[in-house]
Amino acid sequence: MSDLTRFGVSIETRLLERFDHLIRGKGYGSRSEAIRDLIRDRLVREEWTVGTKETVGTITLVYNHHTRELSDHLTHMQHDHHELIISSMHVHMDAHNCLEVLVVKGKAKQIRALADRLIGTRGVKHGKLTLATAGKELP
Repeated sequence: MSDLTRFGVSIETRLLERFDHLIRGKGYGSRSEAIRDLIRDRLVREEWTVGTKETVGTITLVYNHHTRELSDHLTHMQHDHHELIISSMHVHMDAHNCLEVLVVKGKAKQIRALADRLIGTRGVKHGKLTLATAGKELP
């Protein structure tokens, strides 16, 4: 970190104590590290809100593979959006349930739309879009 700026923050004692407890539990070495991560996280969420920047993330799906035509339907949707999907992993969790994780890259708006369609597909038990960043604009 070649270009650091120091700044002061006024904060209630009880709030700071809770923050210190939280960051100790997460293994942060300092408040500065934790605050930098909080700022980066907010900037990443802003990238996703704007929707026009290149972003990355994961779409996680849990479903029963015995559900009629569900596996085929999910596969077809993924092929229709192959330009957004970098990689996928399919795990057989038990005799009935599968976990699928898609690594995606593209415009936030397009990724969100794909995630909503996949997660909203009849037969998907649980789904989640996890937001990340391509990192191009973060120091």
